[in-house]
Amino acid sequence: MYRVDGKLSRMSAIHRIDNFEVIDVLGHGASSTIYAVQDLSSGQVYAIKHVVRKAPEDQRFVDQALNEHEVCNQLDHPVLRKSHRLIRRRKVLRVSELLVLMELVDGVTVEAHRPQGLRRMLLTFLAVTDGLNAMHGIGYLHCDIKPNNILVANTGGVKIIDFGQSCPVNTIKQRIQGTPDYISPEQVLRHPLTPRTDVFNLGATMYWCLTDQYVPTLIPKDDRIVPKHQAQLRPVVELNPKVPPSLSALVMQCLEFEPAKRPASMKEMHERLEIALRQLDNGGTHDRANTG
Repeated sequence: MYRVDGKLSRMSAIHRIDNFEVIDVLGHGASSTIYAVQDLSSGQVYAIKHVVRKAPEDQRFVDQALNEHEVCNQLDHPVLRKSHRLIRRRKVLRVSELLVLMELVDGVTVEAHRPQGLRRMLLTFLAVTDGLNAMHGIGYLHCDIKPNNILVANTGGVKIIDFGQSCPVNTIKQRIQGTPDYISPEQVLRHPLTPRTDVFNLGATMYWCLTDQYVPTLIPKDDRIVPKHQAQLRPVVELNPKVPPSLSALVMQCLEFEPAKRPASMKEMHERLEIALRQLDNGGTHDRANTG
């Protein structure tokens, strides 16, 4: 969703959107384009997500954008990207286009560029647990934590983005939503979603960051349903011996099939990541290693 180099460069007058001058195209998604724009009145820069409903099946993308704005309006945390304004465009009484005016962050996703060094990875994970803990504190889940939804700013800060699949705690969704290789079992089985759902999604993200391998979820990328007994993982420390055992154990616990066996909260996740960081700092060797 963001340029790999993480830099914004003014484009030669491609067009305007309402009272905003388009500076750059940041990326494309399903039925949407994200632009960097400047408000012609205030000079303030923003990101705009432009969602177009071209066919009836595109309605779900409109619904996700509406949901994202509604959820983000209730969030106030430096790790959670803000949404400032929603503009609807209608055609024959139906919303045909949406413009979601959001906080602009100049940076790259973890998927595009993994944090270099184990210490930096841990600091990124710690920031993510802070943001998710704030969401959980007001009764919402993210439900799609993955490397492409974690943005590392050029200033070093971390932002969680894309709240289109967010929902209240204990929601049972009418259809399966999530990302193959990061989706939790309860999302696929359409069971109640809890903070432990975000724990699984983050655990799958950490597993990929630390091992360069995907978790065999119930929906891998080829869309085959994987029986429970096949979803066995090699411990992180086996695939990357430079990872402290405490961190490996935490990631593996996050990926337990049964939610009750996972860490209970992002607060617990944060505390255990801090322990791993202290162990790393005391050892002073892992951070210099290439973690893939």
